[in-house]
Amino acid sequence: MKKITTLYLPLILSRISALLTTSSISVSAVFLLFRLHALSPFIVAGISLRKCVYATFLFLYFVNIFAGANALKAQDIHFSQLFETPLLRNPSLAGLFTGDVRVQSVHRRQWNSVTIPYETTSLNAEIKLPLSQGGNDFFTVGMQFMYDQAGSTSFKSTHVLPVVNFHKSISAEKNKYLSLGFMGGYIARTIDRSKITTNNQWGSGGFDPSAPTGETFTNTNYHYWDATLGATYSSNIGENDDNNYYVGVAYHHITRPKVGFYQNSKQVLPTKLVASVGLKYNFAEDSYITVQADHSRQGPYRETLAGLMYSMNFVNGIKETQYTLHVGTYLRWKDAIIPVVKMDYAPFSVAVSYDANISQLKPASRGRGGFEVSLSYLAFRDKYNSARDAVRCPKF
Repeated sequence: MKKITTLYLPLILSRISALLTTSSISVSAVFLLFRLHALSPFIVAGISLRKCVYATFLFLYFVNIFAGANALKAQDIHFSQLFETPLLRNPSLAGLFTGDVRVQSVHRRQWNSVTIPYETTSLNAEIKLPLSQGGNDFFTVGMQFMYDQAGSTSFKSTHVLPVVNFHKSISAEKNKYLSLGFMGGYIARTIDRSKITTNNQWGSGGFDPSAPTGETFTNTNYHYWDATLGATYSSNIGENDDNNYYVGVAYHHITRPKVGFYQNSKQVLPTKLVASVGLKYNFAEDSYITVQADHSRQGPYRETLAGLMYSMNFVNGIKETQYTLHVGTYLRWKDAIIPVVKMDYAPFSVAVSYDANISQLKPASRGRGGFEVSLSYLAFRDKYNSARDAVRCPKF
């Protein structure tokens, strides 16, 4: 084991470091992974490390190609804990978990040091339904709720989006699935007209709140219908069902809804394309890494979010209760470095992350960005037709 590690680790580290240096991705998370791995008593073979590192290298190279030289721009509402908001990323990611039921909630508070904080809450629920007892094909049905309040005008958005996803098994030997998902529903937006100020209200005597704003719109709310389509290919790696990867793509706002408070608004919400990849690889029975990334394109705007987490399982010898600790770092391209800590106490999980701002807004924000906290529930129903009894099951 020591011989294999000595031969391959320096070469692999040098390749990854060169890649990350040229692509401006922080190397701290990668080196943290190797340090934790070196200290871990759970490694069973050096060859596992070699395979895992090469897989991580290829993954980061893929992210580098996606990101290119594109700068980050503002676009749709997003979260840093992408692993807790799968439906917002791609509806075909619904049901890609080990269990029958998953409920996830995330709250984000952003730009507290710059302006009135932006606050966003997401809640999604999914249930996996095998088509027949012992069968390999599945449906997942779910619901995505989201509420957002932004800025001094109390601009609020409420999203109610049902989701359905069909998982087609394409192998009798592996958990290899093609998933096709649809999400669509109702979005409502409101604004507080009394809190709007314009240049017309400023004069030589300063600000005059009684002066006319010069704006002609009278609507303080509007709504529209939206829809998203997605497809994901997922499979386990080799013969180990616990080693998995997925590659997916989603097309958002296919209805091209008109948005705006003005009557007869011609402003159309641009469509958005999101590419998602993920990898879970076990070092041993009690330790593994998870690597995930999204790249979004919406009109002229681009956003790339990528990172990894190292996970360690612990067992309480008295109650035989399993805990899992996850520690990692994510990067939103040219915008924020995001440390993450997550703890599983089955069937519940809690995670905390913080966006350390590195964008051009850093002088004003003093490096402060967004704080997120999430709570999730994942379990089997242990009733008739449970995914636990299936020969094959989509999971990650």
